[in-house]
Amino acid sequence: MNARLAEILLVEDNEGDIELTKEAFEEARFRNNLHVSEDGEEALDYLFKRNGHDQATTPDIILLDLNMPGIDGREVLETIKTDADLRRIPVIILTSSKADKDVIESYNLHANCYIVKPVDAKKFIDVVRHVENFWVDIVCLAPPHNSPQAGD
Repeated sequence: MNARLAEILLVEDNEGDIELTKEAFEEARFRNNLHVSEDGEEALDYLFKRNGHDQATTPDIILLDLNMPGIDGREVLETIKTDADLRRIPVIILTSSKADKDVIESYNLHANCYIVKPVDAKKFIDVVRHVENFWVDIVCLAPPHNSPQAGD
């Protein structure tokens, strides 16, 4: 188990899904700091520590919605996975789209997994709990890029 808090970035434009995700993390009592970006542009500003996000913490995990106005999740994913400082961060697609083309494109852009959001609030909370349990308590995540252990 990780000794420090997991830094999680949720990129989601739906206020209801943001609240359900926060609720799931609170109920599960996982050790995390959940940061929220409400669109792709804000997420990239957060990740690249610009436009008011100079003190942003590099996330250990990113939960990314695909369908957002402006810069969508696909563009965010592609940017993350082509950047040397960010590409090791696991990106979990958490979206309402079941379309095969979205699943294929996400994996082609190197998403770490693809999850379709359940419509039912209770099931959605359960999915979020499982995601965090797996990615925080089971998976061995790479250290942050700028840490001495990360190497290049």
